[in-house]
Amino acid sequence: MRPNHSAPSLTMSFARSLAVARVARRSYSTAAEGGDYFAQKAVLKAHAAETTELWRKISLYVCAPIILVGAVYVKRAEDAHHAHLHEHGRTEVPAYQYLNIRNRPFPWGMNSLFWNPETQRDMEKSE
Repeated sequence: MRPNHSAPSLTMSFARSLAVARVARRSYSTAAEGGDYFAQKAVLKAHAAETTELWRKISLYVCAPIILVGAVYVKRAEDAHHAHLHEHGRTEVPAYQYLNIRNRPFPWGMNSLFWNPETQRDMEKSE
């Protein structure tokens, strides 16, 4: 009859795991230093809330008025420019040979893809 070697190896592996568990356990140990983790986290949260509130106030009370004033300024300047163009008309662009070269027609016509009749001349009429 053959001896059963599985039983002793099983008990030895169990004993080994108990020994490892005993070594891994921190007997007679003190608490880890830096126990004020939650206090530091609370301070960090308070700082984040204060900074968020600061940038909200800067956005509302500084940036928004500056953007509004800039928009009003640009609107007035563009209205004056538009009135000037309406009063005096557009000046004719010199017909330089290197401007608006079309070797092949565009699929959408002779004008550019985003052609605006108020600001650009019509290339189909110029030829």
